[in-house]
Amino acid sequence: MDINVWAWFAYALLFLNFSFSLVVIFMERRDAAATWAWLMVLLFIPVLGFLLYLVFGQNLSRQRLFDWDDKVKIGIEASLQTQIYEIKNELFHFRNPHTEENKDLVYMLLRNNDAVLTEDNEVTIFTDGKDKFNALLEDINRAKHHIHLQYYIFRVDHLGSEIVRQLTEKAKQGVEVRVLYDEMGSRGVRKRHFKELIEAGGIVEVFFPSRIPFINLRLNYRNHRKLAIIDGQIGYVGGFNIGDEYLGRNPKFGYWRDTHLRIEGTAVHAIQTRFILDWNQASKRYDIHYSDHYFPNKPSNNNVSMQIVTSGPDSEWEQIKNGYIKMISSARKSVYIQTPYFIPDASLLDALRIAALSGVDVRIMIPNKPDHMFVYWATYSYIGELMKAGAKTYIYDAGFIHAKTIVVDKKLSSVGTANIDVRSFRLNFEVNAFIYHHRTSQKLAKIFERDMDLSFELTPDLYQNRKKLIKFKESISRLLSPIL
Repeated sequence: MDINVWAWFAYALLFLNFSFSLVVIFMERRDAAATWAWLMVLLFIPVLGFLLYLVFGQNLSRQRLFDWDDKVKIGIEASLQTQIYEIKNELFHFRNPHTEENKDLVYMLLRNNDAVLTEDNEVTIFTDGKDKFNALLEDINRAKHHIHLQYYIFRVDHLGSEIVRQLTEKAKQGVEVRVLYDEMGSRGVRKRHFKELIEAGGIVEVFFPSRIPFINLRLNYRNHRKLAIIDGQIGYVGGFNIGDEYLGRNPKFGYWRDTHLRIEGTAVHAIQTRFILDWNQASKRYDIHYSDHYFPNKPSNNNVSMQIVTSGPDSEWEQIKNGYIKMISSARKSVYIQTPYFIPDASLLDALRIAALSGVDVRIMIPNKPDHMFVYWATYSYIGELMKAGAKTYIYDAGFIHAKTIVVDKKLSSVGTANIDVRSFRLNFEVNAFIYHHRTSQKLAKIFERDMDLSFELTPDLYQNRKKLIKFKESISRLLSPIL
């Protein structure tokens, strides 16, 4: 090939890299740290960097992925506007004075996430996989009209097969059964694994499936939500996926410590709405349209107030992260956090640092067993920085802790699917319950304190005396943290 052709090819390559760099800087408007990281990739790995950007670097914030006009019929839009108006003008009647103490947080989540406040809920907390799935299977067996399951990971192992078997039996009885799983999280799982369920009338869909074999241009955007809705009256949300490891059957992790909620009350309507929006995005033939069966009105004397908050890469705002920051900034006595990954951005890190420097008892619990090495060492890097401000760190040593909880002053709490990391805040589709209830928050605080007995404290002295190799791993991992 003529040398001039090679020269023109090189110029064209440089032009493409320059063009994509401009796109990253001026059009995507992503976080500055992530922008610099992608610029480095594009400029120093010209061809491969372009391919990596196509797969991992797309910005979905301008895309309208979810659309359900029928949600107006549920009354969500009317309730939303009424609550915003009445809270702003101090006309809203809070059933619980503890909720009113946090009306600024309630208002913020109403405004930026359409998260309607419900005040008639009952909550059961699960920290053990066997307890959670026993309860779920009992609820499945009692279902009369529909069963909606959505999980990031759905393994067709012993636990998954048992759930599919019972779903198949319910489908044979005429119950509507829908299962939605994420292709990336459930890699290796195919619709053929649900053959008997589908033959019995159940429907199975995949979120962001590959359009080209072995290539998924959206694999970086994962639907990390874990939801279950039974007859529109019972809802589950939390950290447990479906798989034997969540029952402690994987020797690598040992006992699996997680947190999951079973909810009864009007908050289930919000969980149902989220499922339907995700389902309709994934399904091209079996859209769900509004029906009273999906949103039954059941009078309740329960008094747990909460908002179901969702976030994803299609959103302009990082709703769950903003909720965390607001919670932390309101703390007067304590902040308890349990998370498998701790890679906060600058805003959340500053909020925790300010709280610790102000005398708030900030405690963070992370696992002693890594499942992603770069994330694990990046976590240690950020933990070390917070310890300088007075925060305490506990390393859970009785298995693997996967819980995503935050408790402030033992009065206010959040449980869901979002980790404390950039991926959960910006790249994954997540869902959390923000709970305004003293008794529930106190239970979660006691669970944290009980877990402290199964943990060891990472003191500043222990951290400072770590090996040079560990320091090197932390530095490299932290450098990559904006795009992990």
